[in-house]
Amino acid sequence: MLQIKAIKLQPANPFTWASGWKSPIYCDNRITLSHPTIRTYIRQKLSELIQEEYGSVSVIAGVATAGIPQGALVAQELGLPFIYVRSKAKEHGTQSLIEGEINPGQRVVIIEDLISTGKSSLQAVNALRDAGYEVAGLVAIFSYGFELAQDNFTEAKCRFSTLSNYPALIDYAAEHQFIAKADVELLNEWRRNPSEWGQQIEKSTP
Repeated sequence: MLQIKAIKLQPANPFTWASGWKSPIYCDNRITLSHPTIRTYIRQKLSELIQEEYGSVSVIAGVATAGIPQGALVAQELGLPFIYVRSKAKEHGTQSLIEGEINPGQRVVIIEDLISTGKSSLQAVNALRDAGYEVAGLVAIFSYGFELAQDNFTEAKCRFSTLSNYPALIDYAAEHQFIAKADVELLNEWRRNPSEWGQQIEKSTP
């Protein structure tokens, strides 16, 4: 993901998220879909993770929007039905929040591409529970590893698993010279306090 620039690390030139947070990392897992070998690898590893962590499930659910293609690929790999959860209900037609054939009582695993605070993921969890599904858990490609996300999932009583995470990324990036070793502490500090990290950077800049 670093090689294809699905993940970019720029501690000296931070990105600005929609929330207003300054961030030294930008993750766009959609780029993996344009690389067949990587796309296949992720599909297989997500499928293996589901079987290892959650056992037998009846349906796979993707979270709009980036979790939809990943979820469809995983459902195909496992030979399972696929549904997806919108960020909000349609304003026309059936006004659906969940798209696909809905069968209450089924055991479902949710697919996300990325976990930050967990807010959008848990909206999907609640929507599926409200529709009568048994949510076994959620899997994602990558997590920033925020303590807030862990707290949110714990409070919602929902398990989650990821293929990789921010601490592992930073270790790998430093070892393979995607970043300077001098930047490691700066990058780790962001994860510990992401909402205020940008203010600290601005104060330290001459």
